[in-house]
Amino acid sequence: MECYSEQIVSIFVDGELAVEEARRLRDHLATCRRCRQLLDALRAENRVLSESLQELPEEAASPAGSPHLPWSLGWSEVVVVAAVLALGSIVVGWIDKLSIPEALQWLDPSSLNGRTNLIFNLSYYFAHGGTAMLGDYAAVVGKFFLLLLLGGSALLLGRRWRPRQAGLRLLIVLLALSLPGSALQRRHSEFVTVAANETVDDTLLATGNIVRVDGVVNGDLLAFGESVEVRGTVKGDLVSFAKRTVVSGSVEGNIYNFSNSLDLNGQLGHSIYGGMQSLRVNDRGRVGHGILVGAGDVTIEGEVNRDATLYAGNADVSGSIGRELSMAGDSLTLTNTARIGGNLSVRVRDLKKVHIADGATITGTRDIQIRVRQSHFTRPRFYFYRAVWLAAAMLVGWLILILFPGFFQASTHAVGSGWRSLGLGFGVLAGVPVAIILIAITLVGLPVSLILLAFYLVAIYLSMIWVGAYLGRMILKPTTETKGDWLLALLVGLLILTVIRYIPYLGGFVHFVVICLGLGAFAWQLYRALRPAITA
Repeated sequence: MECYSEQIVSIFVDGELAVEEARRLRDHLATCRRCRQLLDALRAENRVLSESLQELPEEAASPAGSPHLPWSLGWSEVVVVAAVLALGSIVVGWIDKLSIPEALQWLDPSSLNGRTNLIFNLSYYFAHGGTAMLGDYAAVVGKFFLLLLLGGSALLLGRRWRPRQAGLRLLIVLLALSLPGSALQRRHSEFVTVAANETVDDTLLATGNIVRVDGVVNGDLLAFGESVEVRGTVKGDLVSFAKRTVVSGSVEGNIYNFSNSLDLNGQLGHSIYGGMQSLRVNDRGRVGHGILVGAGDVTIEGEVNRDATLYAGNADVSGSIGRELSMAGDSLTLTNTARIGGNLSVRVRDLKKVHIADGATITGTRDIQIRVRQSHFTRPRFYFYRAVWLAAAMLVGWLILILFPGFFQASTHAVGSGWRSLGLGFGVLAGVPVAIILIAITLVGLPVSLILLAFYLVAIYLSMIWVGAYLGRMILKPTTETKGDWLLALLVGLLILTVIRYIPYLGGFVHFVVICLGLGAFAWQLYRALRPAITA
């Protein structure tokens, strides 16, 4: 008779297998050593997981003579309910007013036009080292997660504290009710416009295929759409998520732009920040302060009163920059009409791609250097950063082991399932970014997508800890399950993974496999932990 699958045995362990099928499985176990070993392993895994999910004992019994009412609400519960209702009303209002069926179709990855734009915008950044961004973000989120763990530890140590002041509870409720749910004017349609004779006396949130401002917005303008045009006046900041943004009027604050292209042909009071494929400051454009952008192509024909910092593929300057120009990228061109009021600092890969016309004016010094990629191993700070990373990973692992020992051990054991963790991890690694994009383009799902992104990066960071602990235990083969044994195994595993990661060609592949294995193990244990709640 063929052996039973791991899924069937797992259902049997959970007590959910049909009676007749369970009887046949017991008969089979009496003669099959392999299935008995699998059964023992699954039972051990369940035991470890159940230990991590045990509820804390009640801190105090009910007073003598007082009936215990499990469903009675105290002040704390009232505060929570009030806060949730307040936040819920705000979210419902956003959902009701911000549903945009077609306003952002140009960014929809399920359409041909959306895929074309995504490929066009991202190809440049991936071609210039963008593939390393995920690991960098994961490291940053890992540090943030470490702070959360430290804060959680402090809360656990002081969990007996309860707010007793009525004023504090009232303050929490008032803060929840005072969130910016109505201090914002919202407009949504295929064509959103502020007429020339109209004044908006508040921050305006506009979503549509075309957003056009011909009048006056006394607050900030938050614009989402395919085309955003400012031909009037925005007294505050302009925050634009669009395919094309054109400012021919005036913005008295800053411009925060995340568009395919930004054209400034008017007056800007402060600075430009953001990332875009193309930035153009036309000859009539004026920037009151400075520019700090990452872009594919930058053209400055107008005037920038202060510094300009450009991370660009190609930069073309024929206008005026009041102070320093700093540029890192592929090519820079200064025409005869270009004027730099301060120093010129350039970092390129090829000096032949720096063209400075004889008529260009540079008041300060010229610092033009070739960017040469040096080996990591020749720089002392590389070893310092690796040591800090290792210490941080050990600290995160230690905190998880202290706070959630069962889950830590179960996730580590789940790495050993091999193909299951690898396949599940690859699915999570590839599928979650697609889900984040699909949620984000609905606009209402933007906060949800950001939360999902943060959790995704945390999971990537933790994947190395699960795999490191598993690898260390495979090598050391400890006979006990003490926390010291687990930490020693984690240290050995992380050291090995750190060394392997920097082996040419092999290191990148191994790092990818490690992430998939760790993500798969983490996702599987989360599923097992949440399954009772889902099936209840």
